[in-house]
Amino acid sequence: MFTLISPVPYRDSFLHLDKLMKATQTDSIDIRSIQHINGGFIANIYKPVDWSSFDVVKKIRGITRIKKIGHAGTLDPFAEGVLLICAGRATKEVSRLMELPKEYKATMVLGISTDTLDKTGKVDLEKNIPPLSPKQIDDTLVHFLGKIKQKIPDYSAAKIKGQRRYKLARKGKEIPVSYKTVQVYNLQRDSFQSNILQFRVKCSRGTYVRVLAYDIAKKLGTVGYLSDLTRTSIGDFDISESLTISEFEKQWKQTHRNEDISHS
Repeated sequence: MFTLISPVPYRDSFLHLDKLMKATQTDSIDIRSIQHINGGFIANIYKPVDWSSFDVVKKIRGITRIKKIGHAGTLDPFAEGVLLICAGRATKEVSRLMELPKEYKATMVLGISTDTLDKTGKVDLEKNIPPLSPKQIDDTLVHFLGKIKQKIPDYSAAKIKGQRRYKLARKGKEIPVSYKTVQVYNLQRDSFQSNILQFRVKCSRGTYVRVLAYDIAKKLGTVGYLSDLTRTSIGDFDISESLTISEFEKQWKQTHRNEDISHS
C-alpha cells in the first residue's frame, strides 16, 4: 500500500481511489475535493508517438516498481495523447474507465488509401478528389452521428479464433469480414485545405477512428487515410492535464524517494 500526494484539486492526473469506487457509471467522475489516495492510483499520461500503450505500462512499472499496472484503452503506436494508467487497487477500475467516451483530434489525407488505413501502411489505392466545399464536408459528417456500423480493420488487435487479425493480415491470410456497432456523439470539421481534412470526434469505446476517416473519404467520393491522431480526453481526463512520462517520473521520485513499494 502506498500514498501519492497531489496538489491539484480537480481533474488531477491522480484520482482518489475511494471516490472512484463510489462513482456512478456516467460520462464524468467528480474528483474536485480529493488530493491524495491510498492503495493505488490512476495516472493521466501523455502517450508519445511511436510508443505502444504497453510500452508506457512497462515504463511506469519500471519507475514505480509496482507490478500490478495496466491501462484503460489502447492507443495505436502512431497516435498520441491521453492514456490512463491504473496501478494497485485502481486496476479494478479499468473496465469502468474504458466505458467513458473518448475525444480525438484527427488529420486525414484524401485521395490516397493505405492497407492499414493510417500512415504506417502501404499505399494501396489512389483516387481523384472531387471539388468539395466546407458545407459538403459538414453535411457528410452529419451522416456519421449516432450509432454506426464499422468494418473491423484487418490490421487490428481484434481476434479471430484466438489469433490477432493483424498477425493474420501480415501473413497474407484471408480474413473474414466482421462489423461492430459504435456510437459517435459529436463530429465536426476543424479545417480543410487541399487534400487535408482535420476533424474532431467524440465517440464510444471501441471506435476505430481510422475506419471512420476512410468511411468519410468514401462518402465524399474518394479514398483517404489517417495521418495523425491525438486522443484529447477520456471522460473528464483531459489532455491539458496529462503528464509526460518524464514529468510523472520526476513527481513520483519526489513523492516516494523514501518509500519501499516494490511489493505493491
